[in-house]
Amino acid sequence: MILYPAIDLQDGNAVRLVHGDMEKSTVFNDDPAAQARAFVEAGCEWLHLVDLNGAFAGEPVNAAPVEMILKSCKVPAQLGGGIRDMATIERWLEKGLARVILGTVAVENPDLVRDAARAFPGQVAVGIDARNGRVATKGWATETDVMVTDLAKSFEDAGVAAIIYTDINRDGAMGGPNIEATADLARAVNIPVIASGGVSSLDDLIALRDTGVIDGAISGRALYDGAIDLKAALNALQD
Repeated sequence: MILYPAIDLQDGNAVRLVHGDMEKSTVFNDDPAAQARAFVEAGCEWLHLVDLNGAFAGEPVNAAPVEMILKSCKVPAQLGGGIRDMATIERWLEKGLARVILGTVAVENPDLVRDAARAFPGQVAVGIDARNGRVATKGWATETDVMVTDLAKSFEDAGVAAIIYTDINRDGAMGGPNIEATADLARAVNIPVIASGGVSSLDDLIALRDTGVIDGAISGRALYDGAIDLKAALNALQD
């Protein structure tokens, strides 16, 4: 199971939110590229980046820090937030991003997801963010009537590289991930599933891994707070 350190970008800073509330952000580093390098030096295999402002604006906002991370770090990175058309997808992949994450458009324009997955095999993931099993879009501000499993299954034949499932009620709250719901989703589809939201201890990571069906886990606040030692966690997950 791959551990993805998260760098959430707001106004050029690396921050963490609580329950996706932009008004409840904590700045952990005003130099996101330096933060990314620290994660890479600890041994991470991937980086998970989110343009929080972009998710609300519907277009990239924190492009400069993302580009600095891509230039200074040699591990692959995936990015979500404000990526809602083919031109933006192409631009990010040309700049060296390994994988784009499509969230809002997966609900509003699923054909774009299919077209992008065909055009860029292995480089398109679907981000499914949910409250109580229902998908939320536009930076989690808009709740829909779409159920998580229904949306995920609709892309089984599209060739997407992964599904990143975030339980919004757990995100940034350090209360543990929703292991049951994430594992149920992973068993329901043939697409690799990455867990996000609430991963706050090494025990959480081990529990996710031990389901045997979850391909990856994203952690942010716990790494910044020191609740998870990245190097120790990476070593434990390899054992």
